[in-house]
Amino acid sequence: MATAPKSQQIIGEAPAFLEMLEHVSRAAPLSKPVLVVGERGTGKELIASRLHFLSDRWEQNVVKVNCAALTESILESELFGHEAGAFTGAAKIHIGHFERANGGTLILDELATISLRMQEKILRTIEYGEVQRVGGSETLQVDVRIVGSTNADLRRLASEGKFREDLLDRLAFDVITVPPLRDRVEDVMPLAHAFAINMASELKWSYFPGFSSRASSALLRNKWPGNVRELKNTVERSVYRSTDPEQVIATLALDPFDTPFTLEDARVPATAAKPPKRPPLLPTDLKQRLLDTELDLLRAALDKARFNQRLAADLLGLSYHQFRGKLRKLNIRSKP
Repeated sequence: MATAPKSQQIIGEAPAFLEMLEHVSRAAPLSKPVLVVGERGTGKELIASRLHFLSDRWEQNVVKVNCAALTESILESELFGHEAGAFTGAAKIHIGHFERANGGTLILDELATISLRMQEKILRTIEYGEVQRVGGSETLQVDVRIVGSTNADLRRLASEGKFREDLLDRLAFDVITVPPLRDRVEDVMPLAHAFAINMASELKWSYFPGFSSRASSALLRNKWPGNVRELKNTVERSVYRSTDPEQVIATLALDPFDTPFTLEDARVPATAAKPPKRPPLLPTDLKQRLLDTELDLLRAALDKARFNQRLAADLLGLSYHQFRGKLRKLNIRSKP
């Protein structure tokens, strides 16, 4: 019987994230293959596991395979198993992941890294429910639901001949896209607090004192190209580096490589140096330029926060009342 790991907590209330979770709930009861796609660090593995634990197969095994971490020959042996004597070092029968996941779910992570030959073998298993161990002649019947996950564009790879189109057709009965963190701005602070509380507990702190308003604003403004994983690392690193467990976190350790020292081979060559910053065009109307900039920032914050004014204020490092005052002063609509 498989059990869901307690650490796999899914946090989110942004509309895009809730819509994705609803998609998962609809797809979970089926036994059809599903693809989970999304940028690195978005939590695809959590969504793939959720598909299993919300399905009728939840009491059976869920087996996860990181396909990128294995060579082709090892991956073949791991997925399909091998007979004793199948190759040098194969002293006994090895049960493959397809057999281990019989009745349950097999999650293939980093799906795009699988070779074309292996893709063909996986396709046959999906179509006929049959596997044959390496070095064996017996055909075994398996009932396995396949969930693939990737951050690659499989359609583009298929068009380039790097991924089998027929396998993609079979795997993509449905495709669940995990939204990036930049489209879930409402979830940044709940996630940050959850990660911080867990880190404070690991450090044996009696409680987590919170983030300063400046740190909260920085968390909300960051682009987070590494998504939830990058946010988690940043928050945990910032809490761990805090010298006083009773003081709010005022400084974020965004870059672990940030140092006053420069490695010799890491210095930017003169030819790659950034061009000098262009001076502003003058003459100009300073008051109007500042007003236009303020208007653009206020409107952009409202748009990104989906007109949640408290969140928009945090994005600009303003209090709610300061933000409301500027909306009234500049006569900006506070609703879509």
